Formats: sequence, structure tokens, C-alpha cells
Amino acid sequence: MERQSTYTATATIDERGILTGWSEGARRLLGYDSPAVVGRPATALLAAGHAAVRRALAGRTRWNGTVPLRHQDGRLLELGVLAHRRTPPAGSGDWLVVSAVPARAQPPRGEPLEEWTFLQSPFPLAIFDADLRLVRANRRLEHALALPEAAMRGLGLAHIVPGGASEEADRAMRLALESGRPQEAPGRLGAELGRTTVLTPLKDADGRVRAVCLSAPQPSQETTAPPRPPDGAGPPAGTLADQARAAQELGEVTVPRLADAMAVDLLDTPRTTAGAAVPEQVVLRRAALRAVPDGDPPGHGTGVGQTVVCPAGSPAARCLAAARPRLYDTADPDIAEWAALDPGAAWLRASGARSLLAVPLLVPGGTLGVAMFGRHPQRGPFGPEELRLAEEFTAKAAGGIEQAHGQSRSRTTTMALQRSLLPHTLPEQGALEIATRYLPAATRAGVGGDWFDVIPLSGARVALVVGDVVGHGIRASATMGRLRTAVRTLADVDLPADELLTHLDDLVLRLAADEGSADPGADTAGGIGTTCLYAVYDPVSRRCSVARAGHPPPAVVSPEGTVRFLDVPAGPPLGLGGLPFEALEAELPEGSLLALYTDGLLEARDHDIDVALDKMFAALGRPAQSLESVCDRVLTELLSHRPDDDIALLVARTRALHEDLVASWQLDDRPSVVALARRYATDQLSAWGLDEAAFTTELMVSELVTNAIRYGRPPIRLRLIHQGTKLISEVYDSSGTTPHMRRARIFDEGGRGLLLVAQLAQRWGTRHDRVGKTVWAEQSLTAL
Repeated sequence: MERQSTYTATATIDERGILTGWSEGARRLLGYDSPAVVGRPATALLAAGHAAVRRALAGRTRWNGTVPLRHQDGRLLELGVLAHRRTPPAGSGDWLVVSAVPARAQPPRGEPLEEWTFLQSPFPLAIFDADLRLVRANRRLEHALALPEAAMRGLGLAHIVPGGASEEADRAMRLALESGRPQEAPGRLGAELGRTTVLTPLKDADGRVRAVCLSAPQPSQETTAPPRPPDGAGPPAGTLADQARAAQELGEVTVPRLADAMAVDLLDTPRTTAGAAVPEQVVLRRAALRAVPDGDPPGHGTGVGQTVVCPAGSPAARCLAAARPRLYDTADPDIAEWAALDPGAAWLRASGARSLLAVPLLVPGGTLGVAMFGRHPQRGPFGPEELRLAEEFTAKAAGGIEQAHGQSRSRTTTMALQRSLLPHTLPEQGALEIATRYLPAATRAGVGGDWFDVIPLSGARVALVVGDVVGHGIRASATMGRLRTAVRTLADVDLPADELLTHLDDLVLRLAADEGSADPGADTAGGIGTTCLYAVYDPVSRRCSVARAGHPPPAVVSPEGTVRFLDVPAGPPLGLGGLPFEALEAELPEGSLLALYTDGLLEARDHDIDVALDKMFAALGRPAQSLESVCDRVLTELLSHRPDDDIALLVARTRALHEDLVASWQLDDRPSVVALARRYATDQLSAWGLDEAAFTTELMVSELVTNAIRYGRPPIRLRLIHQGTKLISEVYDSSGTTPHMRRARIFDEGGRGLLLVAQLAQRWGTRHDRVGKTVWAEQSLTAL
């Protein structure tokens, strides 16, 4: 007989709905062995409500609720489950589904006053038992995690909020249980929780540890009421948002514990030499000020963010020159004169400090700046112990400032790389009116690999591309650049949308193999899991061909204002290999609106996917004076704050080339028809008022038609397109053979046709249709 104890049942389900993992707890709960269920559809275990579960999970990253499951013996079990959608840096995502199975009834609640205190505390609180399973959560934590206590009860922290921060907190919680001492764990458990989690052991009357209380202050609580650190603690290096916050935390841990007032001034460029001559003056930037009793130094002078100019004899300049701490008495005549006259010393005058300690912010690469601490006369001067503490705290702060500076520099570099890879200006084309927006994420993970592109194609057509590379940072941006270049290269070959994605899928697989062999520990796999949407619009036929690889479908707004999604087959994300892509072709009336976007637009944390879709449809459907206004309206409606993921948005309004600007003729398959083709072209150019282009166009049409008759197969068609400042000549034949230029010798009678076309045309090329090919040549009318 199995021992009755609390346990957790877990399962993993891939994007196709197939079970890929089955824990021992799941076997105990439902009776199925792992081989019996792994590889089968997860819906096979559902007793009912298949469609409802699919709808509930669509577009979400987390879901909790009750589902009816069938036990192996036929019993129906109504189980509360918590499901997390996991998207790793490499590979396709999956769902982690967990359910806690309690062994005993919920422990009794406490006295009313204690219960009210716990539930209504302004700090997020949770209690975990000796097995590190949640037994209580207060209302503030429920709100911060957007989960009810019932959905979390019986689960470990790593199952409630999967991620590195929960693993760190779990280790600290176990240490608190074993040692009986409070612990701290760095990292945020949620967007609305603070940078540090505090784990406090709860002891009974005999001093035995029975549970652990988790407290995770919200960001607003951290800034308004920072907890006093335990002895020996310092500012948590490596978890700071920026250099200013690192400097401010130094003030929080040293005032009033070590000093009555303090200031932190930073150099713009770290100094790398110690013991150098004192310069005439040192220019710094004030990063922090703090004083008792309320943290704000009284008086006027140089404030946070302002420039501090320190003369050669000032304490800051001397400390930086020596690269070691220095202790001063403010009654010293030189120091008193500096304190009385320098605006940067106003904080010291206002505090009435008698003892002044200047400590350099040292890192292995040099000196970042200086921290100065002041003490009232009644507390006595700084001594050796205070100097040791000041050096310890300042060293930790310097590490945090350096890391924050490195993160900022890395993010700036990544953003510069990504900006350089995105189109700076949209290319000239007459098929679509286009507006775009790109918003980088507000997270510390760095910018991602979202991109968009507009690519003019032959025959006045235009390709639109939107893609989203998995991951963030330099690697994601570099991968985005490689894929964007590949799309442009494949588009230049005029591949159909579905074939282009197939070639791009093969490329991602090769990149992943190359990258994996070169760097097995790489945090990305050459773009595996990247999503992409590729659309080609033809203003002559007014048809749009679209294919997508795991990307959200485009939205279309009719000229009458009706909004709908194009029902494009989803296709797998890039890099999975062996799975087909399908294209949808739709007719778009002139004046239709086409909206392409990345999923960050619909994943705002303050509303679910259905609300986001309603808002996007409403924003797209309302009339607007310009596409720029449409973009701004969509972002305003869907975003109430900086996004958690990068967002690329491309909005295009279709134009049409009417029949009076397009002329086509069916030609016979005989050499004498070449003269007739030249006459057709000349007459049409005269009708368009383009007589100056007649000579060049005659030559190109003659050579293209001759090649089609000599090397191609009937039927043969000639088409001329007049689009703004461009004139396009096209000849179609049903042969799939690609023409190419060859070197003609002096006495050869042929072989110069395509060479002549290449010299006369601005651009020329070949595009293959499902049957046959079209050779085209484009000339600029502005050069005539």
C-alpha cells in the first residue's frame, strides 16, 4: 500500500497537444504508466470539454482551473490544475501542467486578528510547509501573481512561478528550514514583485522550524520603505536596474546605520591609474544623496543627476587621486573652506557633520567614483570599524554600478545592432502605402529579434515580411539579421510565399547545426522556433499571397471598415523541418488595410488575448486620416506601459494599377511576330505619352520576345506596365528554362540579347510561375 503523502502530478504537452512527459505523481493520480500516455494526444485523458479547454489555452501563457479527467479504472476526477506555457531560448515551446494532491485537510486558520493581519498585510506573503509546499497565500500575493490561493495550494514555488528566480528562492527556503535563520534570494518572482525575496523560518514553542514564510515586497514598497539589512549585508550587486539605483541602495544601507548623511558622485569615464597627480579639477555626476531623519538632505546645492565640479584640494579629488579611503575633520581650515563655498558640499553643510569619510568606488578595471559619508559631532568621528564597513558596502555598490553600466552598454549595443538591421527608410514602390512602428521591450533581458521588411518585387509587386526570433540580446539580433538577409535573397529569386518559407526553414536548420557544433553551450539555436509571415501583393491582379511559419495571422480591413483575420494556414515555426507550409491567396479591393505584427502586441500583461484582439480590431476599424494615425491608435489602445516583449507593427493600404496602365498581348510562336511586338509596344507608349522611351523599349521587347520564341515554348505573352516613374516590360512563355547571359564572340550572329537588355534596363530578371517563367526588364522614366 502506498504511503499517503502530499505529492504533485506533472505532465508536459507540446504545441501540437501531444503528451511528452508524465511524472510518477501523475501515475499515482490517474493510474496510467508513462509508456501508456506519452506520445498520445492530451485530450484523450479528458472526460469532456475538449473545445472549452482549447479555447481557454488559446493565446495564453498561463491558465488555472478545474478539468474533468478520466482515471484508468474509469472514474471521473474533477481536478484543479495550473498550466504554464514555456518558451525556451531554443526549440519549440510546450505546456507544463501541474496538480497538487494533498494528503491531509487544510490546517486550521488562526485567531481572527492574526488571520486579518496575514490576509490584509500590504506585503505579499505566503507560508510553505516543511515539504516546501504552499499552504497559505495572502491577498496581496494573489493579486501580484494573478493566481488564487486555491490554485497554488500544495504546489512548490517552482511549479507556481517557473524560472530561475523561483529556483533561487526554493534553495534559500530549504536553507532557512535547515539553519533556522532568515535568508534572502535575489530575483523577481513576478513583474509586480520586488528584486529580493525574504524567507523567514517559522518556529513552534519549542523552537523547532515548522514552516517558512515567504515575503516578496512590491517595487513601490521597496522604494518607499526599504528594509534595514541584517548585520554584514550590503546592497545586492547584480540585481540593480541602473547605476543610479545602485548608488541609492548604498545610501539606504549606510544611513543611519553608518553615517548621518552621504553622497555618491560618479565619473563619466572610470579612472585606471592610482597615485596620479591631482588634476586642477574633477568633473563627476551626482548619483545619490541621503540623510537622516527622512532620507532627503535639507538645503540647496547640487542635486541628484547634476554635475559636480570638484577642485584639486577637495576631499573627492584627493580620494580619487589616491584611490583609497581618506578621513577628514570638517573643522580643518581647508575642508571648512571647501564645505562653505562648493555647491557640491551643500549636503554636508546642511547635515552639520563634523567627521567626513571619502571612499573610492573601486572595481578591477579602475575607479568609478567616490562615496562620501558625514557624521554628527554627537556620534563621534569615524573609526576603524566604520571604515571597514564603509569599504565593504562601497565595494558591493561598485560591483552593482559596474554591472548596471555593463548591462546598459550591452543593451545599447544590441539596440544599435538591431536598429542597423531594420530598414531605415521604406523603399519606393507604388503598390502599397505603408507605415511601421518598432517598440523595444522594457525588460532587462535586452532587445529581441523582431523585424519587418518591405521588398519591391518584379511586376510592380511588393513583399511584406514580419518575423520574431526566439530570445533576446546580441545573439537574437544577429540571427534576425541573418534571416532578414536570407528572406531578401530568396525574395529576389521571386519564390512563392510557401516555397520561400520552406527554404528559410532549411536555412534555420543549417544555422542551428553549425552553431551547435561550434558552441554547444550557446543560448540560442540559430533561430529555431522563429516565427515569420511573408506576403506578396500584386497591384495589377489586386491579389495577396500569404504564408506563415507559426506567426499570428494578418488582419485585413475592407474599404467599408469590416475587420477580419486572413485564414492563413498556421505552419510550424522555423527550424522544425519536414513539415509543410501552405499559402493563402486572397483578393484585396483597392483601399483595403493589411496589418502585420509580432505577438508582443497582443501579450500585454494587463489584459488577456480576447480583450487585446477586440481592442486591435476596434482600433483598425475606425477611420483615420493617415496610416501613421492608425499605428499610433493601435499602440495606444493596446499598451498602457512599455511592452514586456518587442513589438513590430506594419500597416499597409492597398493601391491598384488600373487597366489603362497595363497592356498585354498574346503572341504567336513565329519569328515574324517580333516586329508586331515592337509595334504594339511603340503604339502603347505613344498612348501613354512616353514616346521618349520608345527606342529603348523597342530594343528590349525585341530581344525578350526573340528569346522566348527561340528557346521557350508557347503560349507567349507580352505585357507592359506603367507605374509612376517606372516602365516594366515582361515576356512570358511556358518553358521552365532560366535564360542567362553568355559571352558572344566577334563573329557570332547571336548571344548578345540579354547582355543588351542588362545594359538598357535599370533592373531585369526572371520569375518562375507554377508553370513557365516571365523574363522582365524595368527602366526608370526619370532618367529619360
